Amino acid sequence: MEIVTFSKNVFIPLTRTCRNRCAYCGFRKNDYRIMKPDEIKSLLLKAKNALEALFTFGEKPDVYEKFRSNLKKLGYSCFIEYVKNMNRLAIDMGFLPHTNAGVLSYGELKMLKPYNASMGLMLEQAVELECHAESPGKKPEVRIKTIKDAGKLKIPFTTGILVGIGESEYDRAYSLEVIADIHANYGHIQEVIIQNFSPKPNTPMANWKPPSLEEMLKTVKMAREILPSDVTVQIPPNLVGDVTPFLKAGARDLGGISEVTPDYINPEYPWPSIDVLRRVVERNGFVLRERLPIYPKFVKLGWFSDEIAELVKINSDGEGLRKA
Repeated sequence: MEIVTFSKNVFIPLTRTCRNRCAYCGFRKNDYRIMKPDEIKSLLLKAKNALEALFTFGEKPDVYEKFRSNLKKLGYSCFIEYVKNMNRLAIDMGFLPHTNAGVLSYGELKMLKPYNASMGLMLEQAVELECHAESPGKKPEVRIKTIKDAGKLKIPFTTGILVGIGESEYDRAYSLEVIADIHANYGHIQEVIIQNFSPKPNTPMANWKPPSLEEMLKTVKMAREILPSDVTVQIPPNLVGDVTPFLKAGARDLGGISEVTPDYINPEYPWPSIDVLRRVVERNGFVLRERLPIYPKFVKLGWFSDEIAELVKINSDGEGLRKA
């Protein structure tokens, strides 16, 4: 029976400060706040059943002096150093980190690699769009460079496209082809998320029409046709509703689901129950299995560091999925 996977995680938004000003984003704030180690530890203690510690935050927040000042109060002059130490805190508490840090340099990726089971960066689209006019980190070439650098470092990687932000159908296909080409060169992309744009109040795109079900299904089918067979297509179940048509279209992963934290990027869409998802998946002839943030292929290849090796081995079964 064919497997559909998901990851049980805890969402840790280290900061909402971000250098980008995307026209659709409701996550970004100008409060320059940083989650403190005690807050992170408290959150992890509540997430006893999760294995993935998902670190997500605004891109390059330390371009702002007020943020650097708050970082200095925590005893740090470098934000990526702080991220690394919070990754280590999660490891010490039995979690496998997955960090979405936005655009990073080769050196920054190399610094975080030993303390992450996998990392991620949404390509969004491989073309320039008006919604990214005030977002230097959304230039396609700088995002593509980060994804390629992760490949050079053999980091199991998650990327994806955001559908409905002003791109054409041709742009979607081109973006997926770019991802496929990168994977052909480096072999490190474990999954590609096909995520539907969801309008947020008090943003320039608040009244923008989200993509239709038909558009989303067509994009998932396109992704399955364009991407190599060893790259899984993921859909966010809290954003798409009934996953049945997406499974039929070729999606085989339901992403990270948390029992203790909301989707801070789309807080208006609660996570579905894992039991409900299991019933839907099984009704369609599949079996739902929990995975690690590092995909089975890379567990078997040993694409993980000594720092997390013990956690990977004690939590994975013979298939590379999470041990029951």
